[in-house]
Amino acid sequence: MDNVYNTSSILVLKGFNLPAESVLPAFLFATLGYMIILFCNLMLILTIVLNKSLHHPMNLVLLNLPIHDLIGASAFFPQIIKEILTDSRTLQYSTCVVQAFFIHIYAGGTIFTLTSMAYDRYIAICCPLKYNSIMNNAQIMRLITGVWVSNLATMGVLFILLLRLPRCRSELSHPYCDNPSLLALVCADTTINNIYGLLLVAVSQVVANGMILYTYLQILKACFTSKHRDTKAKALQTCATHLAVFLLLECLGLFTIISYRIKSISPHLRRFLGMSTLIFPPALNPIIYGLRTKDIREKMVHFFKKKIFPS
Repeated sequence: MDNVYNTSSILVLKGFNLPAESVLPAFLFATLGYMIILFCNLMLILTIVLNKSLHHPMNLVLLNLPIHDLIGASAFFPQIIKEILTDSRTLQYSTCVVQAFFIHIYAGGTIFTLTSMAYDRYIAICCPLKYNSIMNNAQIMRLITGVWVSNLATMGVLFILLLRLPRCRSELSHPYCDNPSLLALVCADTTINNIYGLLLVAVSQVVANGMILYTYLQILKACFTSKHRDTKAKALQTCATHLAVFLLLECLGLFTIISYRIKSISPHLRRFLGMSTLIFPPALNPIIYGLRTKDIREKMVHFFKKKIFPS
């Protein structure tokens, strides 16, 4: 059957195989997790958008992070919740491709956004006198546009290369869709896809990690040569938070990519790593940036007091 082209539009997902008594807890856990992610990220977006006092460069770049988190969570959770609740293991191929595309948009966009935020912090700490002239509105728009255009273009090419190939399999190895699992359904030569995928990962990792490494070395140098203790402590705290978010996503993402290349790795571990990338960063990012950033935290508290719990 592997040599016969499969033109069926229906794919079979690798289910969770949950016992009957675990279905309700799993459904509640997934639904609650999705609602928390939606609420926290929407609150962060609304807080920044509705308060003009927060419309400075760092927050305008940061605004892209919850947007990407919402894209990733909304591509992942509804399908998983439906699968748990109905025990359905079938999915339209077109729906699967759309889900995979937005999951990759989330991952790539988050990496590019965190890299842009590192650049912003570098200018703010290492070139404070030139910050307003460098990080002006035009530069911010170029930075944000560059993140979205480069992300959409690279992921668009990735999926155009995938869709040109015929399929001869219909069973996915994951409970959700992504490019590697869709590529495993193909019965043609995938050399070009593999080369482009590896090149895309390599270039994005070199650019992102190179930028992060350079900016943080310069920031650390500026902090340790600064005579102002308060400035040094605030800068280090901000950078430590950003670095923790970046490393969390990088570690989960890289382990997931590596797990696809090593066939001996347990499929359960591979699925866990893949789902962790789509669960933990979107849940933690708004909490970290919302609660640890004083200006945003104060505006959130004010919003709750005024709109949610008026006296």
